[in-house]
Order: sequence, then C-alpha cells, then structure tokens
Amino acid sequence: MRQGNNPIEEYKQSRDGNPLGIREDLPCLIDKGWEALTPADKELLKWVGVFFRKPTPGKFMMRIRMPNGFATGVQLAAIADLSKRVGNGIVDITTRQQLELRGYCLESVPEIWEKLRDVDLSSLQTGQDNIRNINGCALAGLTPNELLDASKIVFALDRTIVGKEGNPEFANLPRKFNVVVTGCIENCTHAESQDLALVPATKFIHGTVFSGFHILVGGKMGSGGFTIASNLGWFIEPDQAHDVVIQVIRLFNDEGTRGPRTQCRLAFLLEDWGLDRFRAELIRRLGWQPQPEGKDVRSEGHNDHFGVHQQKQPGLYSVGIRTNVGRIGHESLREFGRLADEYGNGAVRFTTGQNAILVNVPEARLDALLSEPLLRELSPEPSRFFRGLVSCTGTDFCNLAQIDTKSRAVQISTALQERLGDEGKPITIHWSGCPAGCGNHLAADIGLRGMKVNVDGRSIDAVAIYVGGKTGPQARAGTPIMDLVPCDEALPDVLANVVTHLQLFKRVQARPTVRDRILMVPAETSAEDADFDEAQPAISLSELPEAAAVGPLTVTNVASKKAVQVMVCGVGDLKAGVAYPAAVQGKQLALFLHGDGRIFAVDSECPHAGGPLEEGTMKNCEVTCPLHDYKFDLTTGRCSTDPSLALQTYPIFVEDNKVWVEIHA
Repeated sequence: MRQGNNPIEEYKQSRDGNPLGIREDLPCLIDKGWEALTPADKELLKWVGVFFRKPTPGKFMMRIRMPNGFATGVQLAAIADLSKRVGNGIVDITTRQQLELRGYCLESVPEIWEKLRDVDLSSLQTGQDNIRNINGCALAGLTPNELLDASKIVFALDRTIVGKEGNPEFANLPRKFNVVVTGCIENCTHAESQDLALVPATKFIHGTVFSGFHILVGGKMGSGGFTIASNLGWFIEPDQAHDVVIQVIRLFNDEGTRGPRTQCRLAFLLEDWGLDRFRAELIRRLGWQPQPEGKDVRSEGHNDHFGVHQQKQPGLYSVGIRTNVGRIGHESLREFGRLADEYGNGAVRFTTGQNAILVNVPEARLDALLSEPLLRELSPEPSRFFRGLVSCTGTDFCNLAQIDTKSRAVQISTALQERLGDEGKPITIHWSGCPAGCGNHLAADIGLRGMKVNVDGRSIDAVAIYVGGKTGPQARAGTPIMDLVPCDEALPDVLANVVTHLQLFKRVQARPTVRDRILMVPAETSAEDADFDEAQPAISLSELPEAAAVGPLTVTNVASKKAVQVMVCGVGDLKAGVAYPAAVQGKQLALFLHGDGRIFAVDSECPHAGGPLEEGTMKNCEVTCPLHDYKFDLTTGRCSTDPSLALQTYPIFVEDNKVWVEIHA
C-alpha cells in the first residue's frame, strides 16, 4: 500500500487503517452533540453511511446498501416508517440503485441501524473510500433479454466486501470504487463510467459457445470528467468473475496513489501504468491467464425497463414506473411496498435512472395494479421529457452543488412537454449541480451542469449544456455546446431549440487540435470583434442544410492565449473576508476582499476534492476549503496543507470602483 498524503488518509491512519472503528465512538459523539463533530468525525462517519449535510446542519443523510438495486416491500415499509418518525419524510433513489434516508438527528442512528438490521439492510461502507453499492441489471433473473443472471455474483461480492459487519480489508481504498456486474444485453447500467465493469460476452472455446463477461476498467464520471473505461481484452466465465473483481480491487488498494484526492481513482493508476503493465500484474495476482476476448453481445440501444413487460417466467410481468427525479415521500414509498406485496411476491427493483420496478405480477392482476392511484401519480408510461430525467441532489442537501437541480429539472421538463408535446423519441436529460457529475450529465442526450454566473453584479444560477453523451459499446462523453446559460425564463426556450435540433447539435465536435472549450457567440459577431488571437474557422449551424431554424448562434472553437480583462463586479459588492463567486470566460472564480483593501481572485474549485472555495473561510491571506479544511495562500495559490497542490490565481485591476479580472481566453 502506498503512503497516504492527504487529510482523509490521515483520518484513516488515526484509526489504524480501519475507519469502520468510528462505530465505537458513536455513543460519545451523540453525547457531545453534532455541533462538536470534528472534520475527521464528519468524514469517518461516512464509512458507516452517516453523512453530515452542511445545508441542513444537525440533520443527516443515511445511504442504504442495496446490491443490484434489489429490495422488498417489507424493507420499503421499514424505511418509510423511519423517514416519517425520525427523518424529514423524504427518501431519494440514487443513480447507484439504493435509497437515501434524509433529515434525521445523530442520536437516531442506533435506532435506524437496529430497524435496518431487522429487515436485512445496512448502511456500511456506502461512502468515502469504499466499494460503493454494486450495480447490475434491475431485472436480473427476470428479463428475457439477458445473456445470464449476474445478480448472484453481485450478492456474493457484497458478502465478501461488506458482509454483515463490514470488512476492514476493503474499507481503506485510495478512493471510492464503483462496480457494475451485468448480464443484460440492453445497456441498462452505465458500465463505461465505472472503475470496474463486467459486461455480457460470448466466446467459442473448442467448438462450444460459452457465456461470460468482458472486463472494463478505469472508467469514472467525476475527478476531471467522464473517462470511458478500457477493455482489458479478456473473456472470463461466470465462476471466475468473483476472483477477478476481488483481485482488481486488491491491486488498486495496494498500488493506487493516495496523494491529491482528485488523482486517486483507478483511472489515474491506469494512466500511469498503461494497460499492459496492469494486465501483467493482474495475471500475477490471479495465478492464471484469462482467455482472449470474445464477442460483446450488448445491443446499441438502451432499455430503461419502463412500462409493462413480460418476464422470462411464464405469466409474470414487470411494471417499471417513474419517480420524479428519484425523490419520493414516505407515504408513496410505503404504498409502493404494499403494491409489491399485494400484486407480486414482495420484490422491488431500483434502476440507475432513479426509478423503480414492481416485478412478478401475474397477468390477471395487471389491470387492477395499473388502476391503483399511485400508478396514476407515478406513471409507468411517462412522457419523453420525463422518461430519461435524472438529477443529482442539488442545493437542497449538497454543499458542493451550485444550483437547485431536482425541482428545476421537473419544471424544465414540464415546460418542454408544453412547448414540444409528447410526439417524438424519448431523450435522456441529466442534471448535475457541480463538476462532480453525480447526475451523470456527460452520459445523456442532453446534460446540464450547474454553475454560478455574474450578471450585472449579481450571482445567478446558470448551466453549461452538453449533448450526445452515452454509455454502452459506443460510449462517448457529451460535447459542450453552450456555457454560462442563465436559469431564467428563457432556459426552456433554449433547451427546446436544442431538443428540436438535437441530432444536428450532436454533429458539432471540437477539433482535436484546439482546447476543449466551445464558445457560443452571436452569428453576426465577427472573429475580430470576438477579440481572439487566431480564430479557428467557425462552424455555423445555420450553414448546414437542416439547420434553417436553429437561430442566431455560431459555434466557434477557440485556441487563444490572449489575456482578456473582464469586469466582474463593483468594489462595493465585495465584503471583507467573504467570498464573491463569479463566472469569467467559462471559469468559476472566487474573489476575496482583504481587510487592507487588497482583492484576490482564484479558482473556486478546491484542487483536492472539488470543494467550493466560495463557501470557505478567509483568514489573513489564506482561504480554507469547507470540505476538508485544505488551506491555500491567496497571493501565491500554494497549499499549506498539501504542498503538491496549488490554486490558479488571477490578476485583479480596479478602475472607477469596478473590479476587473485578467484571464487568458
């Protein structure tokens, strides 16, 4: 295991490498009260699924482990009861097929754990440097469109990695580790964004067709954007899968870097080593050589499992329903569990799209089920603007989020439906409140990433818009087409235009020789007016034959290093010691006014783990990140907590009481 060099590693070392030991401190922590929690306490509690939420001080979130998204009506009733009695009545379905209980007090944790144990649930190892909830096809074992039922492998892995009491061997990884194991051929999981994914494949061996998996490694969605997992070029059989997954995790545990948190995912080890070295080390650990790859049997499409579908079991059906961006009240959750018990066999499945499925429903009971009031509220046949709607938590409960996402996502999809109607192919629309990408915005037809922008001296909500992202055999990251788009009354019209010409927008690609940025400028603005050094030839959407109604926008790829001064606010808008957020030329900055009148501008995202420095505290000439207390000198950008890190600083000019920032466009 490599030496750790960040505060989280120090916290783990303070527990002799076993963060799960924080359970022993819980009675003392409760006695002292949540106000006395140290930064170390707040981080270590995540190992046991207890999350301090800065937007709701004293009210916590608990993430419940549900391998493969499998649950029961009895479990949902227990969670609904807890949500009503000790929580805030809100439960969220996550993109990792599990539930999050919200709004409870620290002193309620022992009672919650006892109730969860009674229904065979746990919150262990659901946060921080652990193998997160293992994903798989929500209809594993039931859908006719699967090569094999991989859920048994998922549950075997969960027993090894977590078990009943947690497993310290797998609780001290360099960083979080996401896993998918699926036999579904319809791409209902996001395999390419996982650290490790086993996807269905076949191979001829000595004249016989074998069913098994291909192995994808090194995918991620955060820590710098969507990295598409690499295929190791091997085929393994189902009885080899458990061994392969465990050895990949152990390799990562032993060899993964433990320095700056933004560079600790498996993707960075692969970038450092290369696939050949990684394969060789994995073979050494396995003690056997996997077969060369076979045939990937996944289709090009994507199945969200909505609606009524016949299962492989004769006479039984599944009914997939939409929840509003995964948020469900305790009454509806309890009712959903009741429907599972009354119309099926009590089984419930959750999807990576934040939705739910009732399964094992006899054909004779379908009409009665579809007539239930809950299914009129949570439709099994949602409109095309709600069917693929996904949203992260947003500012409701996450201190990293820049904007409200869940309620806005619903409002915008409602507006799109009103403007464009129900006719047309369903599209996926994913919202993330910050660059961490918890809403998987880079893997959707239309992705939106939240940010703050400065308009007339006011900080307002805005989004960057991406198109064309997807996972599956032809995975690709979404392409940015618009930046700094205010979340005002015009946003539905902007997005309606994108939807109408979506296929056209997907064709707009950044040139490989220019910087990864796309700037939207009015079509009538010349390259000279835009003040670029050497403007690349513009790709005008209106010049393409099917683009007659796109509107007055030109997409220009910009490769400029010229310094540009941008007015961001008035001196009077700044308060000593309090950060002022500003968006400048596509960058999110934080401005700080010192008591002596000096003004500093730095990147607003902490380079350690993406914390929001605009929410940090300033003392003398140093800002402290609110996430992990990393300290940065505002003059030099140097980090006193971790000398390997540094913030980008920007020159400031003041003229006529206006504050200008110099930035290289």
